[in-house]
Amino acid sequence: MDRKWWTLIVVSIAAFMLLIDLTIITVVLPDIQSDLHAGFSSVQWMIDAYALTLAAFLLSAGSLADRYGRKRLFLIGLIVFTGGSVLCAAARNADLLTASRAVQGVGGAILFATALSLLAANFHGRDRGVAFGVWGAVTGIAAALGPVAGGLISLSWLGWRGVFWVNLPIGIAAIVICVLTTPESKAQHTARLDWGGFLTLTAALVALVYGIIRAGEVSWSDQLALGCLIGAVVLLAVFAVIEARVRQPMFDLKLLRIPTFLGGSVAAFAMNGSLYALMLYLVLYLQNALGYSALMAGLQLFVVSAVSMVFAIVAGTLSSRGVPARWLIGSGLLLVAAGLFAMLGQGPDSGWTGLLAGFVLTGMGSGLVNPLLAETAVGVVHYQRSGMASGSNTTFRQIGIAVGTAVYGTIFATTLGDNLRTNLAGSPALAARAGQIAGEVRGGSIAQTVTQFPVQLREQVGVAVHGGFATSMDTLFAVSGGLALVGAIVSVILVRGKDFVSAAPEKPAVAAVA
Repeated sequence: MDRKWWTLIVVSIAAFMLLIDLTIITVVLPDIQSDLHAGFSSVQWMIDAYALTLAAFLLSAGSLADRYGRKRLFLIGLIVFTGGSVLCAAARNADLLTASRAVQGVGGAILFATALSLLAANFHGRDRGVAFGVWGAVTGIAAALGPVAGGLISLSWLGWRGVFWVNLPIGIAAIVICVLTTPESKAQHTARLDWGGFLTLTAALVALVYGIIRAGEVSWSDQLALGCLIGAVVLLAVFAVIEARVRQPMFDLKLLRIPTFLGGSVAAFAMNGSLYALMLYLVLYLQNALGYSALMAGLQLFVVSAVSMVFAIVAGTLSSRGVPARWLIGSGLLLVAAGLFAMLGQGPDSGWTGLLAGFVLTGMGSGLVNPLLAETAVGVVHYQRSGMASGSNTTFRQIGIAVGTAVYGTIFATTLGDNLRTNLAGSPALAARAGQIAGEVRGGSIAQTVTQFPVQLREQVGVAVHGGFATSMDTLFAVSGGLALVGAIVSVILVRGKDFVSAAPEKPAVAAVA
């Protein structure tokens, strides 16, 4: 078999491992929280540590690959990601798991940045279309199978650690195949590394997310939280100055002057910042409040993934027949918003079927949006800048997840206590303990929280807790739906057909990354 097909195999294996890991962990987070006695903010950081490092390293990783070799960087990414997975599996406390997730994010950034360029360097003509079609199919299947796979693995003797151990044999196989078969390739002209931009962007994102999470834990008047938020704004301003003045920026700010690129970036942030950032809280609601197992929660969320895969094919067909990207992205985000709004109205007696219509609508919407987002980035620039453009689009998506997760956590923490005080207002003694109860609920111990009360009070407390949780989820549905709606409006206004570059050499289709 020609070596280029082995390259497709190894890239597909890596893509499967990487993308299934984005969704496989979500359904086992309640188990992790319970086993490691992790606080609510720790669970948020398990998601954000991965998203932040992925966003921060993505653009720089592409430049490193061009300079030092795509195969070499791809191997480094495989080793780092696989090693990070082992560290996650072996973690004995929440802090170690969060740090290990950050290591995974570094490896993931390198893999994302080099996978498509490896295929582009080894495939040409008709074979290139076949290669990217296979790669896109693998990524779609991996993203869809993640929740179910996580639920199934959690039932094994390995428990939640199994979702990380599974990466070890897959990673080793990919490393061996890559070493033996994949040829090296480099760019003829490479850009200098933009260390100033990398450091200021990373510090700004970490400060922003930490400030939001701490504000939810303590208060918005907390000096450390305010200092972090102010520091994030300053660092982002410094980042913008550096990128405007440096000769070879990792992110060219002039791209934001292209309406379609700006609209696509807003849509990317809105897509991930609404539905995908909300997944953590949906899982907590399904498992902690409604009492479903990790497997059942995974099967329920599979509805979103399965519908999304079907409508991704619909989006590709409509796009090939000339339907403008603005209408596909705009209508997709509008469906996501409609699905999130359809989940409103949860109460103490609600079950998961009350979410089903919303799952279907959000799946339809995300399926329409995801295949078109990358094209709003790579399709509006010269092909030689497509790497930066594609990386920027993925960066906006990961920032959406990181910021959305932090914001929703803060909203949830703030509203839950208020909701419990309202629900327990008829019993002043219980209402006085609303803050304590809310803290225990955020820690994932609803059943334990209820059973600590006298028998005659348990039903009252149970109804108050489940009602408070459901009302807080309503707030999250409303906020996330509003974000998706804004993304729909902005994308319809800004994404324009005339911005797309018509004369360019053959470009690979870039699969969407959640």
